[in-house]
Amino acid sequence: MREFIVEADGGSRGNPGPAGYGAVVSDAATGETLRETAEYIGVATNNVAEYRGLLAGLRAAFALDPAATVHVRMDSKLVIEQMSGRWKIKHPDMKPLAAQAARVFPPGQVTYEWMPRAQNKHADRLANEAMDAGARGERWSEAASTAEPHAAPRVAATPEPPGDAAAGAARVRDALAAGRAAAGPAGPGPDAVPASARGATSPSSGDPARTAEARGGADAGTQVEVDAETGKHVTAVRPAEAAADARAAQAVAEGGIARAEADVRAAAAETPVVRAEADVRAAKAGASGENADADTRAAKAGADTRAAKAGADTRAAKAGADTRAAKVDADTRAAQAVAAPGWAPADMGAPATFVLLRHGETPLTPQKRFSGSGGTDPSLSDTGREQAERAAAMLARRGTIQAVVSSPLARTRETAGIVAARLGLDVGIDDGLRETDFGAWEGLTFAEVRERHPDDLNAWLASPDAEPTGGGESFAATATRLAATRDKLVAAHAGRTVLLVTHVTPIKTLVRLALGAPPESLFRMELSAASLSVVAYYADGNASVRLLNDTSYLR
Repeated sequence: MREFIVEADGGSRGNPGPAGYGAVVSDAATGETLRETAEYIGVATNNVAEYRGLLAGLRAAFALDPAATVHVRMDSKLVIEQMSGRWKIKHPDMKPLAAQAARVFPPGQVTYEWMPRAQNKHADRLANEAMDAGARGERWSEAASTAEPHAAPRVAATPEPPGDAAAGAARVRDALAAGRAAAGPAGPGPDAVPASARGATSPSSGDPARTAEARGGADAGTQVEVDAETGKHVTAVRPAEAAADARAAQAVAEGGIARAEADVRAAAAETPVVRAEADVRAAKAGASGENADADTRAAKAGADTRAAKAGADTRAAKAGADTRAAKVDADTRAAQAVAAPGWAPADMGAPATFVLLRHGETPLTPQKRFSGSGGTDPSLSDTGREQAERAAAMLARRGTIQAVVSSPLARTRETAGIVAARLGLDVGIDDGLRETDFGAWEGLTFAEVRERHPDDLNAWLASPDAEPTGGGESFAATATRLAATRDKLVAAHAGRTVLLVTHVTPIKTLVRLALGAPPESLFRMELSAASLSVVAYYADGNASVRLLNDTSYLR
């Protein structure tokens, strides 16, 4: 039985905007390209274009051999997870496309794998050619295509759940390896990395670094940032220069700040080089970065730079002392790396943003007593209700909350009810957001637990697998529960801003998982009553911690 590899991509210059897709069918045994297809599809979103590319690739493979097995490789985490059945498909524009794709081959003949964008250059180039042809009022022609097959090795699918920074770090390392291989021995050296890319953080957002797959809508020399409070894209344009480097630099790798660099230059034949600059900055180890692809398009001889597809891989023209033009009007794509905080991945759409509100004070809170899900389930005190009212007023002024979900415990339901009434929203209940069960420690202070159960307490402080006395819930079990709850809520609220009203341990756990921090970090975070924290989850599985323990509205 024959086996095909289908690689597909799609993009939109504006999201939604002028869009196109590209797909490649190759022989799995020989690597030979068997079929190329691309099409300009008019105005559409990036995700719709990616689904159209998938559908076209599967149909091309079916036309070659209906009995073949097919392995689909795409850099769209959204499409891969949805077609694999791990994420639900709720968007009305994507449901019919996914259904059509699922019917091309019989069940069981198609498998799916996510790959880094740097390995998807062939399909990406075809999608860009289709969009270029559409801009000229023409149809894409295979005969005129200049897309070149890549020789990147197959990469195993990443099984980590969305939002775990370990998964993001693994993807970054793949991207760095691919970027360095593309640069070659004559590629850019350390001096090509700007100082701003070494451990820098965004002054506007303070987010952990994440990658920008910035397709469309960003002119050369344009920075796309995200407002820390609203999550909205803010564009700050820097002057285009007569020649600009697209640099991807310093990214996350385990345990320190890993550095990635790609210095990509494009030039126009017989004219001065037109360059677009994109600075990509480093992130701390453990923070998930989103993938950075600033895609700039070199203008024709002597013209100003114009954007071709922000966020696609930068195709390097010859790099060296003096870079010469390989082709007039060639796309320059930024190599895959971790972007500086605040760089917005335009082609992935808005993230699922969780605004995490700890409940207001209860009578047990000022006494610092263990109060989990196995105790007396106290209600809010008068102080707690006032805190909830202040949080509600602040969130109403901000005006970004689209849904409210609460833990089932009384103190969180009461806090959520106060906020939801102010926002005009209903409250959903999710049992996965409940506090840890502290067993026999419920209602006791730390000192009382130390006195009565010293050995159990020492074990609990030393290991996330240790349970509180009397069969309570370990931190490891809590983390497993919260990861499953997070994934379910991310899938249900893709692109939305949701208020989750919950407790100390669930909020700290979600932050810890997003940062890839060790379990002991739970003891090193301060989380006050009625405080706000914010974590954003992107379609490629990465996460960005935007805020922790904000209580400014309570003062």
